[in-house]
Amino acid sequence: MPTSLTRRALLAGAGAVALGGATVAAVDLRVVPGRSTMFRVLGLDGTDGTVPDVTPTPTTWGSFVSHARHGRTVGWSITAPPSEHPLPVVVALHGYGDDHREFTSSSLGFDRFLAQHIHRGGAPFAIAAVDGGNRYWHRRADGEDPAGMVVDEFLPLLRDQGLDVDRLGFTGYSMGGYGALYLAGALGSGRVRVASALSPALWRSAGDTARGAFDDAADFQRNTVLGRQTRLQGVAVRVDCGTGDGFEPAVRSYVAGFAAGHRPAGGFEPGGHTHGYWRRLAPAHIAFLGAHLTA
Repeated sequence: MPTSLTRRALLAGAGAVALGGATVAAVDLRVVPGRSTMFRVLGLDGTDGTVPDVTPTPTTWGSFVSHARHGRTVGWSITAPPSEHPLPVVVALHGYGDDHREFTSSSLGFDRFLAQHIHRGGAPFAIAAVDGGNRYWHRRADGEDPAGMVVDEFLPLLRDQGLDVDRLGFTGYSMGGYGALYLAGALGSGRVRVASALSPALWRSAGDTARGAFDDAADFQRNTVLGRQTRLQGVAVRVDCGTGDGFEPAVRSYVAGFAAGHRPAGGFEPGGHTHGYWRRLAPAHIAFLGAHLTA
């Protein structure tokens, strides 16, 4: 008797799968435990994106001591084309286990995607990334406050660097995708023009969350972005998540929670929770951010 389902059988939408003479309902891969691994093994995640082979947009680096982060030395980078006038800026928030350097690494290459965007006639802007640790971009019970660091320390630094923080956007992937939606909602349309999230780390309930993402159920309820979509009214929003991503069900719930006629741009296409998927979507996100920062 066969010991595994074939790829063809698994993909049969409403058909049946034969197992040793018995007929069972076709499998909905979206609810199968270990779905991310299954999608990857079955080749359902689509192709990886490629960092453009272009000269990177220039990047400057620095650090500061963050009072909001308990005196930690926080690294940052600003990727920006030469300009005679203050450029609008997107604050880029990294995922769990990473830091600001990920955005200019070979894994993501946002400095090269931005160069490609500008070369093709897209509106120029700056991308500013900063270290937030693994605290999920919100104030924690111990008083460490990555969100406060961004708003009260990093944005003034960016203004001092000659950037136009009155034309402000947020972007991020995974944990940083959640952070981009959270911070854009916290500041609102009075300060933020655009927010984009790649595979944001979202959960429907406190019991579903990863260890360390929130202090407890009360912390989750205070800081979840689900149910608070109206905070982004007036902000241009794009959200993308791969259909093989374990966060996809919660991200679908989040997108569905926007009022009719105000659903985010983006959507759901084959992809996992991977740098390859984020690279594939990077050009669309860079173009979206540029268009709405300068609209």
